[in-house]
Amino acid sequence: MENKYAQKLIEKIQKEILQDKFELASIITDLKKIREYSLEEQNPVVTKSLRLAYEHLENNNAFLIGIPDDEPLESESESTKNVSEENDIESFEYFLSILFDLTKKNNLLDLKEYNKAFLAF
Repeated sequence: MENKYAQKLIEKIQKEILQDKFELASIITDLKKIREYSLEEQNPVVTKSLRLAYEHLENNNAFLIGIPDDEPLESESESTKNVSEENDIESFEYFLSILFDLTKKNNLLDLKEYNKAFLAF
């Protein structure tokens, strides 16, 4: 994200997580605000990813999507391995970190994998 306000909100969420403060309502509110900034930047992958992320958090009260695999998945049935039964803080931290720097091609690819996992959940 290029918007400095969006970056500050991402950093705020990251700091709270480092302090073991996973306050769902606050995170969802911040993700919605970051999504508004992404709409201005006209990046549909990021905008969709943010919406899917906060909807996932609202529906499950946790982040249950794992970090995308480095290797492309062979079949749809394997994508279910990318689901956690507990709040996956590490994956959520990674999700936030790739939002921060979208100039790296792999970050955008990983966001697309997150989107697929959210939709398959």
